[in-house]
Amino acid sequence: MAGTGLAGGNGAAPDDLVLVGTIERPHGLRGEVVVNPLTDFGDERFVPGATLATSRAGQAPDGATSLRIADVRWHKGRPLVLFDGVETVEAADALRGHGLWIAASARPALEPGLFYETDLVGCRVETMGGPDAAGTTVGTVARIEGAPGASVLVVETPQGEVLVPLADDICRVIDPDARRIVIDPPAGLLELNAPPATPRPLKRGKGRSPQ
Repeated sequence: MAGTGLAGGNGAAPDDLVLVGTIERPHGLRGEVVVNPLTDFGDERFVPGATLATSRAGQAPDGATSLRIADVRWHKGRPLVLFDGVETVEAADALRGHGLWIAASARPALEPGLFYETDLVGCRVETMGGPDAAGTTVGTVARIEGAPGASVLVVETPQGEVLVPLADDICRVIDPDARRIVIDPPAGLLELNAPPATPRPLKRGKGRSPQ
């Protein structure tokens, strides 16, 4: 994806907060926790003195609860964080699964052509108009999937989800402020990704359960 890319910082919350990490489990005996970072700027987010809004597992924050980082060290790409007032394994375990959030306005500005995932989710996707026809609405971005450099927009349409590569030659206009993405899909792309009109019967035999 030349010129079109994403920066991490997944999830959204009512008060314009963005999820930057989740607490996985306690580490050691003095209250440290292992944090799973969900941001490309972990070295800026997880530093002593930083205050993060918190929420219980699976819930959005209410903006009233926060934790201040007292100390942090990195191990195998993840921060081991000690929060103020969390001094025992039991206290650390009570934070298991909690989300860690920052204000969207606190995120660093990105270079032109780069976008935060949270700024694209919810955008209306429409096709380009031609000389004699206006563009048509495809649907709304539900989420982003794929590794950096090979990301796709998962677009919710009346017929189901379709996948649109986040590439310059397809996504011609990306305007998060207007909540709008204009695409120029190659012939058959939207039809290729559309679900079948009639559900296909499941085959018996070996397979794997949906993840």
